[in-house]
Amino acid sequence: MKKWTLSMLLLVVVIFGSVIGFNLFKQKMMAQYFANMPVPSFPVTVEEVTPTDWTPRIAAIGFIEPIQGINVSNEAAGIVRVIHFESGQQVTTGDILLELDADVEKANLRSTEGRLPAVKANLERMRQLFARGSVSKGQLDEAQASYQELLGQVDSLKATIARRTIRAPFDGVMGIRNAFLGQYLNAGTDIARLEDISQFRIRFTIPQTRIADIKVGQALNIFVDAYPETPFEGEITAIEPQVNPESGVVQVQASIPNKQGTLRSGMFAKLDVQLPTQTGQILVPQHAINFTLYGQTVYVVEEEQAEGKEEGKTVLVARQRVVEVAEREDEFARVVKGLKPGETIVTSGQVRLSNGSHVKPVEDDALATPESAPQL
Repeated sequence: MKKWTLSMLLLVVVIFGSVIGFNLFKQKMMAQYFANMPVPSFPVTVEEVTPTDWTPRIAAIGFIEPIQGINVSNEAAGIVRVIHFESGQQVTTGDILLELDADVEKANLRSTEGRLPAVKANLERMRQLFARGSVSKGQLDEAQASYQELLGQVDSLKATIARRTIRAPFDGVMGIRNAFLGQYLNAGTDIARLEDISQFRIRFTIPQTRIADIKVGQALNIFVDAYPETPFEGEITAIEPQVNPESGVVQVQASIPNKQGTLRSGMFAKLDVQLPTQTGQILVPQHAINFTLYGQTVYVVEEEQAEGKEEGKTVLVARQRVVEVAEREDEFARVVKGLKPGETIVTSGQVRLSNGSHVKPVEDDALATPESAPQL
């Protein structure tokens, strides 16, 4: 019985020893395998940091407005007798646009003017009689008052008739006509739009932190959706003296010549205020910048001596570096701290990297697996 028990114990020890030995051997072989496996190199695109010129700008939006633009309307009510313009017609200052019925007023004017000679003659006679002492001063004053009253009636009737004739107050282009012959118009009816399209203006806002960067007379470019590839040149004509205390922005006005007649009021516009060019600036693609809890970083590619199995070889290593970005415009960012000219940065493929990763520069980052990756 004792012999059988010892045999069983020995068998158990042998079995467990074999299992433990096999696991130790397996771990040793795996450690050897991974120790001898080359460090994978991730494919990335790179770019050398080169100083270049940078023309900063202030971007804003606004709506194009006319320098002169009104809805032409009538002061007095009446029936339309004559229309002197067509929709879209160019007119000049003083051109008659529309006439309302003024027959009654004109008849009253003729009647009143017809009485003027007699009243004036009576006044002259009263002056002569007063000079001879034949009439009193009161009678002369009464004749004078009658004459002045009649003159006032004539002026009033002429003004009434003039109000029934609508004229262009400035040069411009008429819009689509809303009045028709024989139509009765209430006072204040919109007859048509009149705008001077030779020049427009645009009002926009900028942050108060950029006030020092702009001045009256400064050039800017305006872009509209109708002509996305055509910049329209303008210049700043006025800057609001007060900053909006609620929003912290200041309003700016610019003028835009419209010699070709392509712009229209009401257009939505994007504009760029060009600032002086700065030389020797470091620009990097915006997609090369990574955002972390510690700030904005880029991967800088450096040459280092390999360790382990590849000891003695030179490898390219990506080192994460914090940078300070001053401005962003389109696809570029201006870096003012953290990079030096001549350094090489990763521009794409950095999503697979960590600090110290080996990299292999390629023309395109379409490769999905790093070089020397273990094969399954």
